[in-house]
Amino acid sequence: MKFELKTENENFQKSFLNLFAAFFIFAVIFIFCDIALKLGIISRHYQIDYNCRLLSVEKSKTNFNKLSSLSNLKSKQRIREFCRVGVK
Repeated sequence: MKFELKTENENFQKSFLNLFAAFFIFAVIFIFCDIALKLGIISRHYQIDYNCRLLSVEKSKTNFNKLSSLSNLKSKQRIREFCRVGVK
């Protein structure tokens, strides 16, 4: 009859591997969230820049509305000043 005895070393290695895998998955999720947030900021910046350039060519109500929602400015005068400073 064969008798096997499991040692503590195997359990330690498995728990260390599980801990390392959990840390790695958490790090990957954190990196992807950070990248997604930064891409959102970059995208918003380019939308504002594009709409300011469009506003300098054509002063329509839709352009003012888009810029108002992106920049949280409500008056047309403030939006124009914002675009003058931003488009330079």
